[in-house]
Amino acid sequence: MSREEQLAHTRRGILDAARTLFLNKGYAETSTRDIANAVGLTQPALYHHFADKELIFIEVISEVGRELAGRMNAIIDDGDGDGLTVLTDLSQAMIAIHPRDAFSLIHGSFQYLKPENQGKLGRIFSQDYVQPLVRFFSSDKLTLKSGLDPMTAANFYMTSLAPLFAEFHQLGGPGLSDRERIQVLLKLILFGVADETNV
Repeated sequence: MSREEQLAHTRRGILDAARTLFLNKGYAETSTRDIANAVGLTQPALYHHFADKELIFIEVISEVGRELAGRMNAIIDDGDGDGLTVLTDLSQAMIAIHPRDAFSLIHGSFQYLKPENQGKLGRIFSQDYVQPLVRFFSSDKLTLKSGLDPMTAANFYMTSLAPLFAEFHQLGGPGLSDRERIQVLLKLILFGVADETNV
């Protein structure tokens, strides 16, 4: 293996280990020591590849975002099923990639990042997480309420997924499959909890 190949292999190992740690523990709870230990490196060796934890995080979220956007756009392009079915498929794709609530993970990290990295992360989130959802909410799969735009719907959806990740209380009760649990939440997001005619 050439030196260039060895460097690329080590860099890939760092990103893979960091992805597992960041997506499961979050930004603040993951240290460069954790990442280095997971790859079998010293911290100085890690810093040979990445100047700091922020850059590793941005690279990981960039890769994860591209993967997620690819999956979500493929689901939208396939277009099988009604709006609830497609949104369920989109939600399953997100959960398959993000073992924790993606919105909380990404937005929870902003306070720790330099302004330039906040900007990069914001662009990744907008492009790879929100835009495919805007595309879905702009489609003919469902009709938004009057005065509600696809961007607002997409952002509301993203901020409403947290109950799917609760460990103590499972939405809809313990007997439901993951897909059924997703649909309980999506029906709440799409239709609310009250009949508007009786409010």
